[in-house]
Amino acid sequence: MLINCVAYQDGKKLADLPIEQIHDYLRQPDCFVWVAIRDPDPDTDELQRLADEFQLHELAVEDARHGHQRPKLEQYGDMLFCALQLLEPDATGELQVGELDVFVGHNFVLSLRNRSLQGFQDVRARCEREPHLLRFGAGFVFYALIDSVVDRYFAVVHKLEDELEEIEERLFARGNSGRRTIHDLYLLKRKLVIVSHAVVPLNEAVARLHGGRVPDMCRPVQDYYRDVDDHLSRITRTLDSLRDMLATAIQVNLAMISLDESAVSKKLASYAALFAVPTMIAGIYGMNFQNMPELKASEGYPVALLVMVVLDVMLWWRFKRVGWL
Repeated sequence: MLINCVAYQDGKKLADLPIEQIHDYLRQPDCFVWVAIRDPDPDTDELQRLADEFQLHELAVEDARHGHQRPKLEQYGDMLFCALQLLEPDATGELQVGELDVFVGHNFVLSLRNRSLQGFQDVRARCEREPHLLRFGAGFVFYALIDSVVDRYFAVVHKLEDELEEIEERLFARGNSGRRTIHDLYLLKRKLVIVSHAVVPLNEAVARLHGGRVPDMCRPVQDYYRDVDDHLSRITRTLDSLRDMLATAIQVNLAMISLDESAVSKKLASYAALFAVPTMIAGIYGMNFQNMPELKASEGYPVALLVMVVLDVMLWWRFKRVGWL
């Protein structure tokens, strides 16, 4: 579905275009066309029509058509193709992975969004508010799209940090369920893996857009790409830190489960000992032998009960003191 098709010249918007008029504006000097589509309709084959207009490389078009690409940056002659993953939390907190494929030439930008509800109208509005930067053409638009995706990564990472803090607070709470905590930690680890798969390859790709051999359309704004690369490096470091904290939290949770099981075992052993003492005494004096000490003593019964109580009180005090009860 076509979202926008707009021509720009010298940092200013010229007109909204139908696809059929794109080639007329591509011939004008210092003019570039920015087209945005979403979930292209295979019946009308919008992507192929645009590929013919912009003379896109067939391998890049095939990647965009099939989707589910690993984040990457590829150069075909004087055209760039970049695949980015879009991360959006759903109502249940799970991360939904969409995709943004961007084709960049010296006089055009074609962005293709798949499996994502959040658009990039704010990026277009930002570019149009900054004509002094939009004057740099397709290279700046490409930067603005990547920068918007990276900013969304920050929001996702901050949410994961909040989830980890909430789980850590639960670790030492009374009545904490070890099974539920392990389940939540595993889900959080899976989310970290999803974010890493989106960020780390993109970090490697963006590093090619500043310094060294930079594509022509990106050279005037390579300082902006360096800033995006720095943001991606910060996210990568944060993910590494979260991964370490998550591993520690899993170990602490397992240790807490072990301590709880040990405490239960100590309590059971303590109560068993409290019952064992009177059981032993009663068992000895319950044996049916004729010649037993104190068998004929008139105060034997109360004395035996008293000894049982005294020994149990002593044991209870001892277990209480060492923390078994």
